[in-house]
Amino acid sequence: MSLHVVMGFGPAGAATARLLVEEGHAVRVVTRSGRGAEPGIEHVALDATDGGRLAEAARGAAAIHHCAAPPYHRWAAEWPPLIASACRAAEETGAVLVMLGNLYGYGPVEGPLTEGLPLAATGTKGRVRAAGWEAARKLHDEGRIRAVEVRASDLFGPGVTDGGHLAGRVMPPLLRSAPVSVLGDPDAPHSWSYLPDVARTLVEVAGEERAWGRAWHAPTGPALSVREMVDRLAARAGTAPVAVRRVPSAVLGAASFFSPLIRELKEVRYQFDRPFVVDSSAYASEFAARATPLGEQVGATVDWWRERLAVPR
Repeated sequence: MSLHVVMGFGPAGAATARLLVEEGHAVRVVTRSGRGAEPGIEHVALDATDGGRLAEAARGAAAIHHCAAPPYHRWAAEWPPLIASACRAAEETGAVLVMLGNLYGYGPVEGPLTEGLPLAATGTKGRVRAAGWEAARKLHDEGRIRAVEVRASDLFGPGVTDGGHLAGRVMPPLLRSAPVSVLGDPDAPHSWSYLPDVARTLVEVAGEERAWGRAWHAPTGPALSVREMVDRLAARAGTAPVAVRRVPSAVLGAASFFSPLIRELKEVRYQFDRPFVVDSSAYASEFAARATPLGEQVGATVDWWRERLAVPR
């Protein structure tokens, strides 16, 4: 058994922490406000941008799992100090820095996304995420820390709520057999990362020295459009077929005046306006974690939302 520190307790941080407990590890979760007691998890309240205090919390840890995520519209200001703090803590403690990344850093590309693509994003959020990994990798290459990044596409599954494109905007109306409204082209192929698979990958790479020093795409199943995913979710839920409607650009434009989230989504609209397909074959060729079969993903997601919303079967 070893100690693992998890930064953040959103969907990814919570899933990772609980999986680590299942595997017999001691887990310390760091959040700004702290939380109540939970079996196997020690919750510590501290500002994760304070590298000295984070290092104290991570003393003796085998790994630091960076799953913290500032509010979407504050990434530019808050992401760099979080990365700097995590790197400092990794350097001072010797813990492996395991970063949860996304695909924004590539920017718009033609064809499937692979880890060999350059980090050529031109948008603010994409540049910030790319710079964070590049800073950690530089320290790794210099021998000052040990770091690895796991990049995931849009998360869905049990535990994913307001931030997921197949979550809060889709599941409540779907379970009522009501139409759902989505961003972008509902028929464009899109890769979805199932949250338990992402957590499993973050845990696995922490103990695999040959994974360190580079980024990996989390195991991800075949790309399916929003409409195809909604059809599968509705079929599993046993509801009537659900209409899928694209939110008109004019509506998004008007909403952006009032919603920081909608305003910030303009930078990554390309991910939903055309095919957005992840190639995770590199990871599959080297390590054990695999994408959960789609039927199991869909079933677990529907069951979790039914329980959350107390919707009868």
